[in-house]
Amino acid sequence: MNIHESQGKAVLKQYGVAVPEGKVAFTVDEAVEAAKSLGTPVVVVKAQIHAGGRGKAGGVKVAKNVDEVRTYAQEILGKVLVTHQTGPEGKEVKRLLIEQGCDIKKEYYIGLVVDRATGRVVMMASEEGGTEIEEVAAHTPEKIFKEVIDPAVGLQAFQARKLAYAINIPGELVGKAVKFMTALYTAFVEKDCSIAEINPLVVTGDGNVMALDAKLNFDSNALFRHKDILELRDLDEEDAKEIEASKFDLSYIALDGNIGCMVNGAGLAMATMDIIKYYGGEPANFLDVGGGATKEKVTEAFKIILSDENVKGIFVNIFGGIMKCDIIAEGVVAAAKELGLDRPLVVRLEGTNVDLGKKILNESGLNIVAADSMADGAQKIVALVK
Repeated sequence: MNIHESQGKAVLKQYGVAVPEGKVAFTVDEAVEAAKSLGTPVVVVKAQIHAGGRGKAGGVKVAKNVDEVRTYAQEILGKVLVTHQTGPEGKEVKRLLIEQGCDIKKEYYIGLVVDRATGRVVMMASEEGGTEIEEVAAHTPEKIFKEVIDPAVGLQAFQARKLAYAINIPGELVGKAVKFMTALYTAFVEKDCSIAEINPLVVTGDGNVMALDAKLNFDSNALFRHKDILELRDLDEEDAKEIEASKFDLSYIALDGNIGCMVNGAGLAMATMDIIKYYGGEPANFLDVGGGATKEKVTEAFKIILSDENVKGIFVNIFGGIMKCDIIAEGVVAAAKELGLDRPLVVRLEGTNVDLGKKILNESGLNIVAADSMADGAQKIVALVK
């Protein structure tokens, strides 16, 4: 789950991470009032969307007076920002962060991620703050420094100092940088984050080490432990189909293609998307109905696929182990009859109760194309869609 920059900073502030003072505004008048209340000659007007690259897209403006705040707020609120993370459709700005300006001396990067290779949290640091870390990794990887953190003891002071010296934090501010990194790590672990990214971390003219931006992502599987974080969820920033899928505990991610996929098991779902691409098609979604799906759950999954106007055909690819093929078949038939199936449907069933599943489909009266294998099914749905 993602949250806005303003929300991320509020979470980090609870752990002692230094952040600029700021206020959220939903209207132009609120933005102006927020700027007045902050009481600094310079304020920053920031678009709040769940995507990076806002500055390049015109979503971050430095205002030197209240009139400029009003102008920038009018310009940004309601604007559709298109960044490298939003895709070409962009995202509409519905809220702003009005923040005190900072006397920035130098920008750095600090990030925490879960490294699958080591199975541990890794803190990354770079002197190339304000730049997309992917660009730094691609062009100057030697400028990224890493410390693997032992979960039994947490981030050690010597590791934080090592990173601070590696990225040339001024000597007199190394202590503050260590405190910053330690607080960031504590927040990451206690709030079950999957990513915590501070870009840029800045050193200010008055000797502070501060998070000028903050991106926090959370492990959705741990949200039952964090009702305070769950309350920060902004449904306006999420795909309506993904929201509906989450209500039924379905693993669904919308994509840009036109072939809807219903599969059981994340590995098989990814393989299904790959084989559709291999045969020249474009998957419209990732959808794993899971091993313990019910007829109702499968019906809802099928409805979600059909609700996507871009979907021109559907490929159901089920290998029944715990998931029984007849349950899938009943769900597909129920949803197709309720919604009126008007698009090609290819079904490949294999495993537990496969004969019963095929019988249910064959006797449904629906126009269903049977597939003998995953490759056969992929080729058939690609041909039918084309």
